[in-house]
Amino acid sequence: MTCPKLDRARVKMKPLSERQNKVHLERDFVCPQDEPENLSETALRTIDEAAGRILEARRRGKPVILAFGAHTIKNGLAPVLVGLLEHGWVTHLATNGAGIIHDWEFAFQGASSEDVRAGIQRGEFGLWQETGFFINLGLNVGAYEGKGYGEAVGSMIENESLDLPAPETLEREIEKKFREHPEICAAACDLLSVIRRFGLKRGRLEIPHPYKKYSVQAAAYRLNVPFTGHPMFGHDIIYNHPMNQGASIGRAAERDFLAFAEAVSKIDGGVYLSVGSAVMSPMIFEKSMSMAQNLALARGGRIEGHYMLIVDLAESRWDWTAGEPPADNPAYYLRFNKTFSRMGGTMRYLSADNRDFLLELYRKLKA
Repeated sequence: MTCPKLDRARVKMKPLSERQNKVHLERDFVCPQDEPENLSETALRTIDEAAGRILEARRRGKPVILAFGAHTIKNGLAPVLVGLLEHGWVTHLATNGAGIIHDWEFAFQGASSEDVRAGIQRGEFGLWQETGFFINLGLNVGAYEGKGYGEAVGSMIENESLDLPAPETLEREIEKKFREHPEICAAACDLLSVIRRFGLKRGRLEIPHPYKKYSVQAAAYRLNVPFTGHPMFGHDIIYNHPMNQGASIGRAAERDFLAFAEAVSKIDGGVYLSVGSAVMSPMIFEKSMSMAQNLALARGGRIEGHYMLIVDLAESRWDWTAGEPPADNPAYYLRFNKTFSRMGGTMRYLSADNRDFLLELYRKLKA
């Protein structure tokens, strides 16, 4: 039996300029020098400990990985994240598909975040031409060029353009690479299909990003710091646009997962910060740690000297230093805590707003 598919080519896209946005650069973005609020003495001590661990890790050349949910970008914290990169305190950033999108929209138009409830009722939620067209095209081109998910979008923002090969160039490459490099051939086929379907012209496609200085992805690309994107298929609004190409998404996202896993493989003596990510961060970390530990054990070693700080708004009355709670305890179902409590090393949990946490962490590191 063949399941029928929705024809998204028939869905009407609207100009992004017509959308009412809830977050604006000039009104809502956070300055790294802003003062944090609502942090308890316990929170301050935990952040002080984390800052010390980060500085020690960087002194020893160990990685500091910061994985975060989309609200970190949506809450206007891009300047703080950029500052962490510029000072060399963070060596790897990771976010989900929505984080990639909000960062791009801020760079492109200086605003992001729509009213989902109202948009659904009007049949327009997520149906925005520029967001779907340019991010998907950037990922299609990036996958062909061998870039990861975050790098593909970050380079497009920083360069304010994409370089589109001619169809005949792709056709020759497909014929040449078919037997010895089928994966390159497949990526060329995918890009060729997009170029033909949308009638795209060869050469440099200018895509102005007037607010790119606020983009974390662009800063990471410019500073040569890995920024990996970890999407889940169908979770993000770019899947509504006919430019979306599943194979290209998969190529770019797979590359980023393996880049993330490589960073985790060096985490012994390093620091992992998970901020506001209840699903993405714990899921990719546990798979990466399993592979990394497998390789470490094969070398006669073990990864055990890592420090993990998990930050979220949810309160937890369980003492995670005592191990995992029983299944009849509600804390057992705080997945982002349960997963990290199983990962060895030292784990701390902090219930705090991501704005307050990152501002205080920045302040402590700069002191």
